Amino acid sequence: MLRRRAIVALIGLAGLVACASPNPALYTLTAVPGQASGGGPRLIEMREIGLADYLDRPGIVRSADNYQLQLAKDDRWASPLAKMFSRVLGEDLSQRLPGSTVYSVSGAISARPDRVVEANLHRFDADASGDVVLAAEVAVRAAAGSRPRVAARSVRFSLRPRSGATADFVAALSTAAGRLADVIAEMLREG
Repeated sequence: MLRRRAIVALIGLAGLVACASPNPALYTLTAVPGQASGGGPRLIEMREIGLADYLDRPGIVRSADNYQLQLAKDDRWASPLAKMFSRVLGEDLSQRLPGSTVYSVSGAISARPDRVVEANLHRFDADASGDVVLAAEVAVRAAAGSRPRVAARSVRFSLRPRSGATADFVAALSTAAGRLADVIAEMLREG
């Protein structure tokens, strides 16, 4: 009898929890317009970015300040952040380098690239003041078999979202990714 009551209570509790949890809002990064200019290599291979572990989760990380992680309540990424960021960065680069073809190493296309782009994303959240921060290392190198020139830079951007709403936060993250694409496009034009 006690066991049956416990089972009924657990089923009732599960029902309440299921009814109380709303569907999460799903967000995606989007490419942002930038300065289009020729002079880039013909074929560019975009490697999937390296992502700091604390960012590798379905929930949107709003802040990682004061040794504490803050997630956006009921707001999730529509797809894994590393794959989404890589896709958007490739779109941003394609727009900025109209004479170049940018393809992802994780996609279906395989070709011998003229240049390879690699990036490690160390920070992609907000600081204590609410400003979005993107901190990354990027490298552009020649394809295997070419001269071994490598260009690498550390990059850090900070910008203020229009409001505290998650949509504005994600828009600011998209803008920061676009600024990273500006830097990479310049590195690709330089050689």
